[in-house]
Amino acid sequence: MPITDWPEQERPREKLLTRGPSTLSDAELLAIFLRTGVTGKSAVDLARDMLKEFTGLRALLETDAATFCKTKGLGLTKYVQIQAAIELGKRYLEAGLHKNDVLANPKATRDYLTAQLRAYPHEVFACLFLNNRHHIISFDKMFSGTIDGASVYPREIVKRALAHNAAAVIFAHNHPSGIAEPSHADQILTQRLKTALELVDIRVLDHFVIGDNEAISFAERGLI
Repeated sequence: MPITDWPEQERPREKLLTRGPSTLSDAELLAIFLRTGVTGKSAVDLARDMLKEFTGLRALLETDAATFCKTKGLGLTKYVQIQAAIELGKRYLEAGLHKNDVLANPKATRDYLTAQLRAYPHEVFACLFLNNRHHIISFDKMFSGTIDGASVYPREIVKRALAHNAAAVIFAHNHPSGIAEPSHADQILTQRLKTALELVDIRVLDHFVIGDNEAISFAERGLI
């Protein structure tokens, strides 16, 4: 049965407008982006099949275009729409950080860094450069590596921080294994970077390690 034949209060769009987006299931939210189903399946039915095939929402959203388009009824247009929605979400989180001192809302900082780095299948080391009021100047993904490490060069970070005229910096990197626990190497690297940046009067405020379901703060652990 097409969605247009459903009771109005059960249609995803109408349900969102009357009850709010949080009341929709993953399949219903996804159906809004899909817009149409395929022969014999409504957009919601198609969304449910997709979630089952990809074993969940996150795996679906993080898949590549070629894999996504193998599913009947899907194509590059739907893939682009979903990727655009993901990017909008990231920019929404960033916009919230730009308004305030990032240290005043550690959850927002954690959420933003997680959204930016969690999905990478390889390690990525990034820097959040801040002014003297701890407002964002720039978020730069500076080094990429393999599934278990990335080469990080303090000299390049110092150069980039000076180019941004930054007063402070927050580091972040992901662990593709999904385990956010900082390694001994992470701690040594952080101290090296802190020492290098102190020479040019730039403060290191924190270092976040991003895993699957958590982001660990060095500052909260007393490691900085």
